[in-house]
Amino acid sequence: MADRLSALDASFLYVEEPFVPMHVGSVAILRRPESGFDYARLLAMVSRRLAYLPRYRQYVEFVPGHLARPVWVDDADFDLTYHVRRSALPAPGSDAQLFELVARLLARPLDRDRPLWELYVVEGLADDRVALVTKTHQSMVDGTATIDIGQLILDAEPTEPEGQGEEVGRPPWPEWAPSSRPGRAKLLLDAVTDSLRRPAEVVDNVRSAAQDLTSTAERVFDTAGDVATTVRSLVRPAPRSPLNARVSGGRVFAGVSANLEDLREIRERHGGTINDVVFAVFTGALRQWLLSRGRSLEQTETVRALAPLAVRAPDSVGFSSVGLLDNRVDPCLVDLPVGEPHPGLRLQHIAHAMAEHVRTRRSVAARAMVRVSGFAPATMYSLAARAASSLSDRLFNVAVANSPGPQQRLYAGEAPLERIYPVLPLSRGQALAVGVTSYHGGVYFGLNGDRKALSDVTVLAGAVTEAIEELKGTNW
Repeated sequence: MADRLSALDASFLYVEEPFVPMHVGSVAILRRPESGFDYARLLAMVSRRLAYLPRYRQYVEFVPGHLARPVWVDDADFDLTYHVRRSALPAPGSDAQLFELVARLLARPLDRDRPLWELYVVEGLADDRVALVTKTHQSMVDGTATIDIGQLILDAEPTEPEGQGEEVGRPPWPEWAPSSRPGRAKLLLDAVTDSLRRPAEVVDNVRSAAQDLTSTAERVFDTAGDVATTVRSLVRPAPRSPLNARVSGGRVFAGVSANLEDLREIRERHGGTINDVVFAVFTGALRQWLLSRGRSLEQTETVRALAPLAVRAPDSVGFSSVGLLDNRVDPCLVDLPVGEPHPGLRLQHIAHAMAEHVRTRRSVAARAMVRVSGFAPATMYSLAARAASSLSDRLFNVAVANSPGPQQRLYAGEAPLERIYPVLPLSRGQALAVGVTSYHGGVYFGLNGDRKALSDVTVLAGAVTEAIEELKGTNW
């Protein structure tokens, strides 16, 4: 039987546009070890581990006439060197130059005739560092059968270089026998068979349901408390904001690093959770950014954020040790008080709003999330992007996803991971998407913006640092 995409997975392919690619990504910065870290070693590492992710050697085959959803098909001509690529900056490359390269790489849609992922190793960074940039289509990463490629190559302990002694360019990947490609007749026959078994499933219903606010609310929010909280937001669109703009083909990206201990200090002094502090920091940064554009802010003015929340499924008793198998990510709408001039009161407002969302859901504790093997936030952000795609772009101004990461050092081979910035995709009509994660004592903000609407993304990035200092210096 055909390995058919789910309705949700297929929807990400249907709604994708050239200027709105539906892939998630990450920017990992590694310290080059004495033994070295280069393209050949990364190629060998990925080739040996790809057997754990069979989806990464499959491409999407569309059914003639769109009589059924597309199917996953083994790529008999799979070329690992096409997906694992090498790039470089003029040495010594700066972070700003790296982020400019990242923006250009992530703006390009993935090739639909091949498996929907890419991994770049970027050399030439200053201070003997290298960067890994990942791109994975949302249709692939569901947190159940498939995780993000970044989760596969990071380990809790350094590992010996793989493929030593092999000819460069010909890494020793294991033998793999792809299944034969289904012909047109086979695709049509399977489509008819599936339609007879599940006549209610029609592809067009996916697109219409995604645009129907009522059905979206019923589908995503499945408890009385959720519906009551959500309806209050659905009856009114998001406030007007420069963050809602027609998305162009260009992107800008900026990464911001912070000290986790600073956020813990703010939490200890003013209450709430680390997540509350993260959103208060971002709210303060948005306020400064809006003021820098000459905007006059009323004290009651807000920006509505879509804040995906990891929750346990109703029948789940715990958090899986190998993935997000028994859990899901639900979209939560939170009004950020950008008009409030006092940083302490902004934090109070956000803590109250977040507590209301958590009260109506079985939220997954941060300490449980970081126990997931590998770098789970990479997979978490794909699920967060899925949650963002389930709501109309008229309901929120910006997507902000925060996922805690491990506090112990991780490694790609023998190369220690220093920093990692998440990259969330833009939705139609959304000029900014923000990913936040913590790792090894640091907190990392990844700001992905539209190049026309958010050309001053570096101003917003600098405002994040200023907002942390503002909260640290606040006395009640």
